[in-house]
Amino acid sequence: MDADGAGPLAPLLHRVVDRRRETDDVTTLALAPLSGTPLSVRAGQFTMLSALGVGEAAISVSSAPGHGGPLEQTVRAVGPVTEALCRSRIGDLVGVRGPYGTDWGVEGEPALGGGRRAGDTVVVAGGIGLAPLRGAVAALVGRGPEAGRVFVLVGARQPDQIIFGDDLAAWSEAGAHVAVTVDTAGPAWPGHVGVVTTLLGQAGFDAPDAGALVCGPEVMMRFTVRALVDLGVDPGRIRLSLERNMQCGIGWCGHCQLGPLLLCRDGPVVSYSEALGHLLTVRER
Repeated sequence: MDADGAGPLAPLLHRVVDRRRETDDVTTLALAPLSGTPLSVRAGQFTMLSALGVGEAAISVSSAPGHGGPLEQTVRAVGPVTEALCRSRIGDLVGVRGPYGTDWGVEGEPALGGGRRAGDTVVVAGGIGLAPLRGAVAALVGRGPEAGRVFVLVGARQPDQIIFGDDLAAWSEAGAHVAVTVDTAGPAWPGHVGVVTTLLGQAGFDAPDAGALVCGPEVMMRFTVRALVDLGVDPGRIRLSLERNMQCGIGWCGHCQLGPLLLCRDGPVVSYSEALGHLLTVRER
């Protein structure tokens, strides 16, 4: 029980202070607490976000750590709770529990992998998988070129499904190597067409000394990891963000179990070595 008498499953009320429609079914909400200080969140963590009177869902934090503004969470409307959250208007109240889980480990480190020299960091995102990576990219780009080059490779189903277009442009302007591809597109699309793994071979990163952060549909992550390893990236320097049916966020209910891992507690970010035996064999739910 917390000092104020609330238990660990009690949400804190936040007000929607801004909203941005990313695509037809994806909305970013900016949230400010009604009382107290804003949550301290590390890049890659999630909260249990609740639409009052409807329910709650695990939603990744998409704002950068320490950015000083409202908490930002990017939601895709795929069910009653997320649809209600996406319909939220400025001034509405939502509940927030957390933050929970592990993070990408990019804050305060010169490079992935402990004491190794600053190598390239390859960020590979599929669809809304860019949301939990957004804060990590902002942190990496903000460290400057002396901390290693940053490659941001993004795949989407179609051009109108690309999220954070302004961020992609800003990261590129700041020195990141940004490439975007879509699965299908009409003749007006000037960019690359193909799955995101087709960007890896031509990206130009130094694979033997690179680390990678990967998030997206599990089938995309499976093929991406295999391609990265084939190019020479050390499997021990690849991190993935996994998702299962998270309902409590604190390791009590067991719904998010994946082998020996409870992903709300031991994830969502795990190293490839932790996920290898289960990600490639356990069917998605």
